[in-house]
Amino acid sequence: MGVWELLLVGVVLLLGLCGVLLPGVPGSWLVWAAVLWWALKDPQPVAWGVLVGATAALLLSQVVRWALPPRRLRESGATPRMAVYAGLGALVGFVLVPVLGAIPGFLGGIYLCERLRLGRHGEARAALRTAMRSGGWSVLAELFTCLLITAAWLGAVIWG
Repeated sequence: MGVWELLLVGVVLLLGLCGVLLPGVPGSWLVWAAVLWWALKDPQPVAWGVLVGATAALLLSQVVRWALPPRRLRESGATPRMAVYAGLGALVGFVLVPVLGAIPGFLGGIYLCERLRLGRHGEARAALRTAMRSGGWSVLAELFTCLLITAAWLGAVIWG
């Protein structure tokens, strides 16, 4: 697979990661489709292994999301700005503290957004709690899974 095709797969993966944070956009399906495209264009055992792992992880993520309360983020006062902060926080956390750092990064991003908006620690903490109870855990589960799949793809491309 050429460099340009790998870049296109990377762009689709990035769009999928952004799509997880936007309501109505099938972000996890975009991530899976990008990995499928890569595996079909570059049929090596490592590519098929990443595809099988991505499929299993996304199925497990869907089961976890169905077990969590439904998303009602708009009712909790979640804004697109909060989604950007949460997503960037998860990405930075994922990179700084590999894998597990996405969870505190996501929470920290929401807290930072609310702290800047509301100005007080107690109010920001309450807003964070409300956002997470209103579907934030569901978004985090899907985003975390997509980050894992993207990292596996990137690792396979670099070292595979």
